[in-house]
Amino acid sequence: MNEPLYAAIWRGKTNGSFSTYEVPRHESQTVLDVVTYVQRHLDPTLAYRFACRVGMCGSCAMSVNGTPRWTCRTHVAKVVRGNTVRIAPLAHLPIIRDLVTDMREFFDKWTRAKGDFVGTRTRRDDFARVAPNSPERTAADAGVECIGCGVCYAACDVVGWRADFLGPAALNRAWTLVNDARDVGGRIRLRAVAGDAGCHACHTQGSCTQWCPKQLAPTAAIAGLKRATAKAAVRGEL
Repeated sequence: MNEPLYAAIWRGKTNGSFSTYEVPRHESQTVLDVVTYVQRHLDPTLAYRFACRVGMCGSCAMSVNGTPRWTCRTHVAKVVRGNTVRIAPLAHLPIIRDLVTDMREFFDKWTRAKGDFVGTRTRRDDFARVAPNSPERTAADAGVECIGCGVCYAACDVVGWRADFLGPAALNRAWTLVNDARDVGGRIRLRAVAGDAGCHACHTQGSCTQWCPKQLAPTAAIAGLKRATAKAAVRGEL
């Protein structure tokens, strides 16, 4: 692995540009390794995020050659084009600086989709008992492992076309709660996701499912919300 690697990294804000750095090539090298090398050895002003480095937190998500990925889990050997890799901030989010995006808009949409659990039990009540093989629990389990990394949001073309679209992560969260037997906010939540910028705005292109690092299927969750809101509308609940 003696030949160098050239990393084209986005610098600045929205009106910034790519700067290219020559980085030593190593076996089993990740894209996060490349960014860290640049920051520690070539340009200490480079701004980026990371935390766990082992695919647990999702904070190192960036665009690699135009595709949103966890950079700690993305090996250079699998994405390099010739001897160059292009690294940019996640799409569809305001750029704070370099590779760091402002995630407030992303999480604000979770709030708009009523992504908070609404329960009735207190600490004095017994634990709720949910049958693990019930259809509702199975549906919730399919999407509950989302860690809010923003990869699906950056991959979604609809988010790029219309900024008010809630996005796959927020809708996936709403679907898990709609199927949570302990939650009592279902009707309000369905109203929140049935609007013009909600689940019915999804074009079912599947990019969110294709690129989810956790192998979740937000496309299926959104389809479930479409069915649930349609049934609620027929019942006159929306």
